[in-house]
Amino acid sequence: MSASPEAASPAPEIVVVLVEPAGPLNVGSVARLCANFAIAQLRLVAPRCNPLGEEARRMAVHGQAHLEQAATYPNLAAAIADCRRVVATSGRLEREELPLEGPGSALSWLIEPEADPGVDINPGVVINPGVSINPGGAINPGGAMAPVALVFGREDRGLSNDELLQAGKILRLESSADYASLNLSHAVAICLHELRRIPAAKEPPGGSDGAGVTSLRGVLESTLADGQDLLLEVGFLHPHTAHARMAKLRGLLQRAQIREGEVALIRGMVRQLRWATTRGTP
Repeated sequence: MSASPEAASPAPEIVVVLVEPAGPLNVGSVARLCANFAIAQLRLVAPRCNPLGEEARRMAVHGQAHLEQAATYPNLAAAIADCRRVVATSGRLEREELPLEGPGSALSWLIEPEADPGVDINPGVVINPGVSINPGGAINPGGAMAPVALVFGREDRGLSNDELLQAGKILRLESSADYASLNLSHAVAICLHELRRIPAAKEPPGGSDGAGVTSLRGVLESTLADGQDLLLEVGFLHPHTAHARMAKLRGLLQRAQIREGEVALIRGMVRQLRWATTRGTP
């Protein structure tokens, strides 16, 4: 069944991310869905199958270009480092650091337009491997708006809590309590269909002056890593509890929908505090 020709393509560009997919039929089906719904890219995190094998190609049909061009990454952080907004799909979040949302609110937020003035990458800030930083500090050639990501987990166990906490919103599809688990490609199809039905907004909320732009995931993660190192150095964190306490901090920042300028403020505080500790005086 063909999509309505009047449907407006959402902006910014959307990437679909599959984390450790194990079924080549699912990967091929998702590539076909990417073609069906004009998705910019398919990204694969440590696939546990051959995404270019015969089974995947057979299911991709006219989506073989998405299959062949799909980039692979070692982990989710690397796959979404250049993305401003991330929605992850899940049926659960054990400690409830982030609330579960339905497709309407989560996907509307995902494609909500933002003024994108470019990214000021300060010297010494390392973005995750696989992200190309163009000369001048901008991610994406020609100053194009950074992409947004829709992330799907493993067929057998979904996304881990640590992976879910890398997303700004957690999307849950309602299904029968008797058998809640959805096939991976079916879940992707439902989400992309719902995404297609959302009217495209013409202006960023509050105007287009570039204020309050969502931070790139890679910049936020590098800032959190720097902060963790400092907190370990000064004794606020301990190695055996650092992971759990940083998860709480990450959840807090995600609930607050932290912005680019706010991340820069935290990064500056961490650097100044590190300088002060090495100097030995305030």
